[in-house]
Amino acid sequence: MRTYSKLLLSTVLPIVIAPSIVLAATVRDIQVVGSERVEPSTVLTYLTLQKGDAVTQDGLDDALKSLFATGLFADVQVSERDGVVTVRIVENPIINEVAFEGNKELEDDKLQAEIQARPRQVFTRASIQSDVSRLYDVYKRNGRFSSDIQPKIIKLDQNRVNLVFEIVEGPLTEIETIRFIGNERFDDSSLREIIASKESRWYSILSSADRYDQDRFEFDQELLRQFYLKEGYVDFRVLSASSELSQDKTKFFMTLTLDEGQRYKVGDVRINSQIRNLDPSSLLPNATLKAGDWYNADDIKTSIEKMTKQLGDMQYAFVNVVPDVNRNKEAGTVDLIFNINETPRVFVERININGNVRTLDKVIRRQMELVEGDPFNRTLLSKSEQEVKDLGYFSKVDVKTEPGQTPDKTVIDVTVEEQSTGEVSLGAGFSTSDGPLADFRIRERNLLGKGQDLGLSAVVAGSRTEFDLSFTEPYFLDRDLSAGVDLFHTTRDLQDESSFDQKRSGGGLRLGYPLSENLRQTLKYRIENNEINNVDTNASRYVRDQQGQRITSAISQRLDYSDLDSKLYPTDGVTAWLDTEVAGIAGDAEYLLGKAGVGYYYPVADKWVLSTIAETGIIASYGDENVKINERFFLGGTNLRGFEKAGVGPRDTATDDSLGGNQFYRASVELKFPVGLPDDLGVAGHAFSDIGSLWGIDDAATASLVDESSIRMAAGLGLSWRSPMGPVRIDLSKPILKEDYDVEQVFRFSFGTQF
Repeated sequence: MRTYSKLLLSTVLPIVIAPSIVLAATVRDIQVVGSERVEPSTVLTYLTLQKGDAVTQDGLDDALKSLFATGLFADVQVSERDGVVTVRIVENPIINEVAFEGNKELEDDKLQAEIQARPRQVFTRASIQSDVSRLYDVYKRNGRFSSDIQPKIIKLDQNRVNLVFEIVEGPLTEIETIRFIGNERFDDSSLREIIASKESRWYSILSSADRYDQDRFEFDQELLRQFYLKEGYVDFRVLSASSELSQDKTKFFMTLTLDEGQRYKVGDVRINSQIRNLDPSSLLPNATLKAGDWYNADDIKTSIEKMTKQLGDMQYAFVNVVPDVNRNKEAGTVDLIFNINETPRVFVERININGNVRTLDKVIRRQMELVEGDPFNRTLLSKSEQEVKDLGYFSKVDVKTEPGQTPDKTVIDVTVEEQSTGEVSLGAGFSTSDGPLADFRIRERNLLGKGQDLGLSAVVAGSRTEFDLSFTEPYFLDRDLSAGVDLFHTTRDLQDESSFDQKRSGGGLRLGYPLSENLRQTLKYRIENNEINNVDTNASRYVRDQQGQRITSAISQRLDYSDLDSKLYPTDGVTAWLDTEVAGIAGDAEYLLGKAGVGYYYPVADKWVLSTIAETGIIASYGDENVKINERFFLGGTNLRGFEKAGVGPRDTATDDSLGGNQFYRASVELKFPVGLPDDLGVAGHAFSDIGSLWGIDDAATASLVDESSIRMAAGLGLSWRSPMGPVRIDLSKPILKEDYDVEQVFRFSFGTQF
């Protein structure tokens, strides 16, 4: 009888190489003993022995090993007597249920996804040990190094077991200190800002960067290398990186030993091109580094991107720009040589669209700036990729070029991964202008896969309600024409400002089209019923005289220019707009309106952004009636901080009712700056100054009417937070220039969320 087990030799025996010993002539029969769940015929299929084989010691050992290798058996014995091979097996149990106990921070589903054990699988101790090790890794990734995991086996009938992982999660293991050794040029606090790991602080509850993570620690070393290369330290190295865990396993102490090396300047910049008939000097303006500049790895990357882009615009689709850096330690300089390989000019042979299941091909193709047969252009290809991403229909967009059937042809592969384009959201918030608010929105941005946009929204606030239905066809008549229809119903409580309520119901048609890359025009027709009702009995005569319904039929146009780097949080660029509107084609209102504005964003330093905005507008009646209060401009609140909504402009001092004005201007200067908290918290400070004025009404003047075009001005400080629940903004401002009848607002708070 032979039992497969580990043997420890206590004596040293001479090694003898000899042929396998034959125990019997042939195998006459094979018998399986102990099978319960596994059929004997199945066991025989795993054996390397068959009837008629010669019986050898090696053959029996191989049969033993093959059965153990299946993982189905806890014990196996193989023996032979008179040509009859007997296989005695003890089957591994089957897992009936897998459970977790003691876990609170990590849900069962997340832990189950990390392990291999599943119900109805064969239980083996090796696999369970592997699962325990995997669970420890999961808890370490989540910052819990003192966790304890014990697998428990509960035996059941019919050779089944329940597997229970008893878990003591333990406290979070946070980073207590991050120290640097060998840094002379930059202090520890500066380097801590560079790396992703952060020391534990009281405000770190919304971030996991203060939890030790080995992968993040290795990434920190790469971030340091990139930083020093950007600053010109070509020889920079991380000599050692250690992390020590405290005895109670609740704190980590991280230490990085650095060798900064010397700082280099650029000695010479050259371009070595293998492309025929290409003047290398034409590419030199793309080299952002010049002789005498401090070496900067980011500038080298930028230079390569610019050269590749220029060559791509010249039809060189597969060009490769490789930099060589030659150090001169004695002089403290590096020479840069940009090597460009030889490549032919190419044309677009074919554009393949892959991965779209719901979205029609034409929706993607119409965003492409290149078509089959066009000369290849890298800039247009990058723009095409961005245009497809901006659709918002895809979670991933990957645009690649592959060689075509001939060296002068290229194939463009556009691969997308679709994502949900339907949105249903509930919202809640509060602002000092509208009070508490709630909103409901349902929207489909890719209706039937055609790129059409259908939306319905409702907002209920303390001082207003809004219901809107809109439909947009972005490529009307298969052209770059955005056509749409809007229906709306709005009620506003303006009792505090002007002693009346307003109700607006109507709809509109719109058509938008581009005039250039950054300039777009929108034409619109709007018809609405505007009702002024619930006028207070003590309201101003200027308000009481305008009570009732009024039909407005108007045509408007809007010009928009924008080259902002971000629509949500811009830091660089210009935006401008021009609005004109004519009412009187039908209905009661007859007026001309014009508004123009411009905004500018400039990054004055890292994380410091200076922004300015200026806007002016005028409205004038050309009919028999004056401009009504519902058509006039109002100033204050969001568009002139330091003053209440409608707190500036013509006013009836006898009733304190704001009447609005026919002309206005406003301007704002704001500096956004960091407040010393980690970037991932999304907290920023703001210092601002607003100026503006509102004046002019057509009604006959009375003694109680005040209407001054004098300038108003306010200054203040603000704090914004991009919280997980939505944007929060607090402003404290104080009027500097004002009129006695203006209504001030020192504190302004707004908050909103969607869930």
